[in-house]
Amino acid sequence: MGEFELIQHYFKNAPCATLTDVISLGIGDDCALLKPNPQTEIAISTDTLVSDVHFPLNGDPFFIAQRALAVTVSDLAAMGAKPIGFTLALTLPKVDESWLQAFAEGLSVKAKECAIQLIGGDTTKGPLAITITVLGEVPDGKALRRDGAQVGDLLCITDYLGEAAGALPMVLENKPYDSSPLLKQYWSPIPQLEIAMALRDKATACLDISDGLLADCGHIAKASQVALVIELDKLCLSTNLQANYPLQQCQQLALTGGDDYQLAFTIPSTYIAELQSQYPSLQVIGKVGQGQGVKVIDNNGELLSFMIKGYQHF
Repeated sequence: MGEFELIQHYFKNAPCATLTDVISLGIGDDCALLKPNPQTEIAISTDTLVSDVHFPLNGDPFFIAQRALAVTVSDLAAMGAKPIGFTLALTLPKVDESWLQAFAEGLSVKAKECAIQLIGGDTTKGPLAITITVLGEVPDGKALRRDGAQVGDLLCITDYLGEAAGALPMVLENKPYDSSPLLKQYWSPIPQLEIAMALRDKATACLDISDGLLADCGHIAKASQVALVIELDKLCLSTNLQANYPLQQCQQLALTGGDDYQLAFTIPSTYIAELQSQYPSLQVIGKVGQGQGVKVIDNNGELLSFMIKGYQHF
């Protein structure tokens, strides 16, 4: 099977590749063509996942595809953008039709969940790697950014943290997807698109948590030139995580583990009651203060230190 036959068979006619009113031309030409409303901005982000770095080479291709798409769509959520389409660059060591079929099915499941369409891409031979570029739209001037946090804002997260990091030992052991509820958070994270759109005109800064809460909050602190203070006793932990690890390790995983793809954001306190009534999982975990960097304090107000603050790519 050649490159173009592969694209035609597995991706051009896949459920996730149908055209929409925003996509006038998809797979098959030199470029895809989009026609967004002129009053919108287009958000674009690219992520590359490499086998045995971002996922195990022997993992289930159905879930490898879901993970690859979800982590990239999460960047759109971080900006408050509505998904439009995505491109897929797939590097394969060989053409394995059963692997490709499962991968394409998993891709379509996650694409439907995220309401995003496949519009093109590329395939080539080499060590297994997946590069996805996502495009979304957001009303002009309404995009969530990292650089607007204000002293006095509250620091919030959208849901529990640490479960994906808690699943990592099971991932490395190639445990079946349904053997632990923690594995779902690793293999099929859910981009926080709905709440992200509700944060437009409310949140002052926002990002998605990919490398760990401490590391990623550092980006907001640096971009906004403020200090973020995390109050450890306000950080709620899931029962699934606590069933597998002692308390201190759960806290470490939640603060530094990464791969959660929840949102961390800063927001004036006036919006919290309304948001928590709509999204009960939302947690207020700290505040924005003067200074710089990210600080963690215990229930006595004592400053805690962490040698590792999150995942390092190099």
